[in-house]
Amino acid sequence: MTTRRVDRINGQLRQELSLIISRQIKDPRIGGVITITQVKAAHDLRTARVFVSVLGDQATKLSTLEGIQSASTYLRRELRDRLKLKYVPFMKFELDQSIEDADNLLRVIDQLKDDPAMEKLSAHIPTNEGPLAFPSNNK
Repeated sequence: MTTRRVDRINGQLRQELSLIISRQIKDPRIGGVITITQVKAAHDLRTARVFVSVLGDQATKLSTLEGIQSASTYLRRELRDRLKLKYVPFMKFELDQSIEDADNLLRVIDQLKDDPAMEKLSAHIPTNEGPLAFPSNNK
């Protein structure tokens, strides 16, 4: 269970990391559209896992992650100056696939909507009418 302070610092870290990476890091390995999706700092704020989503192929993702990780000392120094924390956490950057997974799931759902077999199947799903109706909570 995280405290409100850790949650607040996670949000600040995510916001500041996004700004620093997009505006100040000029590493040629860092390419594509980069999003810091989540930061999970430990309760003692000594370490943090930073989840990064990168738009592009697998090689772009890996080189971007490598470039960000190599800039972690610079990032910590910038965060120290901006956030005025006693301890700026050591950060471990990880690829976050959740955005791509959600996009793939939406594509599959769209394909299933157009599938004639799904139309036949949906005809057999009970509705809120008739003898097989689901009980209603409205009284």
